[in-house]
Amino acid sequence: MPRMVMTTDTSLPIARAKPAVSDAMSGCPVHELRAKLRRSGLRPTRQRVALGWLLFAKGDRHMTAEKLYEEATGSRVTISLATVYNTLHQFTQAGLLREIAVDGAKTYFDTNTSKHHHFLIEETNQLVDIPDNLVGILKLPDPLEGMEISSVDVVVRLRKKA
Repeated sequence: MPRMVMTTDTSLPIARAKPAVSDAMSGCPVHELRAKLRRSGLRPTRQRVALGWLLFAKGDRHMTAEKLYEEATGSRVTISLATVYNTLHQFTQAGLLREIAVDGAKTYFDTNTSKHHHFLIEETNQLVDIPDNLVGILKLPDPLEGMEISSVDVVVRLRKKA
């Protein structure tokens, strides 16, 4: 913050800038994660920060609740599977994750929230991103009355050639 110095002329103050003092926490990944949660309207609880760290610290990922639970317990985070599910849904509602349902029984949470589609490798149940511009959709049905299309998710299933 600049320091104000008054001259003998009382009409206007002269501002002398001090060197900017940087935020001591700037660049701290945990501090940045907490700020990201707050900007999304979520209180940065211990569980949210721990799960957020596991989700976002390794770049774009496709995670199931069960896989995240395994990573959390493997990292000695004391948490229940129900809390993992609740947190993933809260992150999704806040726009931090994208939910991808496959076969109705399997749900993935994608840390890449940009518009894109997926390959599903059937043997491993692994999702791989497909850039949006590589998938073209020629025609969509008209939505039901009073409804609008919010998004279209394309999952292209892959298997090894026989």
